[in-house]
Amino acid sequence: MVLRCDDCIKYHLGKCKDEGVSTAEVFEVFAVANIVGGTIVIPHLRRAVEYWEQVQ
Repeated sequence: MVLRCDDCIKYHLGKCKDEGVSTAEVFEVFAVANIVGGTIVIPHLRRAVEYWEQVQ
């Protein structure tokens, strides 16, 4: 997310889904990415949440 690559984010979220990562765990990762990347990652965070909801 910090690199702001939506394709990479989708790939990794898909792998998280395959491995049984919970929504709470994914959102913890999102929080860390927001702390590390700052506000510039917020648009990617929003798209990541939308994608995560689709794969659930």
